[in-house]
Amino acid sequence: MNDILIISNYYPPEKGAAANRIEQLALKLDQNGYKVSVISPLPNYPKGELFPEYKGRFSVTEKVQNITLKRLWIYPSNSSNILKRIISTLSFSTTLFFYLLFAKTPKKVIVQSPPLLLSFTSILVLWLKRKKIILNVSDLWPTAAIELGVLKKGSVSHQFLLFIESFIYKKATHIFGQSEEIITHIHSVFPEKKCFLYRNYPDHFTADFLTTQDNAQQPIKLFYAGLLGVAQGVFELIQQLNFENLNIELHVFGDGAEKNEIEHYLAQNPNKKIIFHGMLERTVLHETLKNLDIALVPLKTRIYGSVPSKIFEYSALGFPILYFGGGEGETIVAENNLGWVAPVENFDYLNTTLVEISKLGKIEIQNMKKNIFIHAKNHFNLDIQIKELIEKNAF
Repeated sequence: MNDILIISNYYPPEKGAAANRIEQLALKLDQNGYKVSVISPLPNYPKGELFPEYKGRFSVTEKVQNITLKRLWIYPSNSSNILKRIISTLSFSTTLFFYLLFAKTPKKVIVQSPPLLLSFTSILVLWLKRKKIILNVSDLWPTAAIELGVLKKGSVSHQFLLFIESFIYKKATHIFGQSEEIITHIHSVFPEKKCFLYRNYPDHFTADFLTTQDNAQQPIKLFYAGLLGVAQGVFELIQQLNFENLNIELHVFGDGAEKNEIEHYLAQNPNKKIIFHGMLERTVLHETLKNLDIALVPLKTRIYGSVPSKIFEYSALGFPILYFGGGEGETIVAENNLGWVAPVENFDYLNTTLVEISKLGKIEIQNMKKNIFIHAKNHFNLDIQIKELIEKNAF
């Protein structure tokens, strides 16, 4: 049996796309004959505090769904204070460094990036120990940090992160990129580096979402479900949306740095036709989504290399998508007829698109759901992707 280790900053019971996609990767490798182990921090995301069952523990070893989990100590924080965030990242990176240095690890290791410091620490030790390193790049840092305005181009911090980025690409045996843009960027630095496209496809195709209990007289129900952070820009978005005189309402699910601002704003603007539900358990969320119509997938700004996994997740449930993030994600939605695209940051165009959506009937939306579900099942299949990568000796 092939042993393989995955190193990730997120893993269930933590919520969010990052934790879900790493769990799916681990489970699929297990199903294909690999003996899988995962190293991650003690669960703390997204609230920035340890989950109750892990408080007071320095490390925990568990077996969940046949995956061996090694959870290491971290000083958790989701503070907007950059120093606290750095300390949090350094704490886990330090624990991880000493663990990898002295612990016995498999010959094959998948390292998730970002965060860059975590991947740098992992790859440094694994390279010294002559392991086969598979770097899984989900977003391009520090490029994304520059585009989001959280890092100044040319600064000392930027130069330091560029060094780390170059190091991890160079020392990785080969690289998975979640988008064509990521692979293009890596080849611009290291043209000979072997790269594989690894999309964040879901592991569910549930026809239950194709039926709805709503009647034709009810409004069209958009929803956003996910992280309420800087990159998504949901707080600005809800301020800019204009549902006045439209047969549309928006349901928001999630948690994160903007949660309190969103709650306060909606309390002050009760007529916005926006309902905030907070964070729901995954099973409860999916049951709630059955009565909703269209998924809203926003990014605050166009981020080179980024393709939100929600595009594939919601397509696999049959939801039409209103995409507002630019880049490669925009191309995927348009070329696969998954819904509507509004140019990133163009709120006037977004509101004009909402006017068009408001004119749709429930029957038309149901037909869209069925077509999108069938297309996703045929084109966004995780099982097929994993098997093809195994055949190419990517693991």
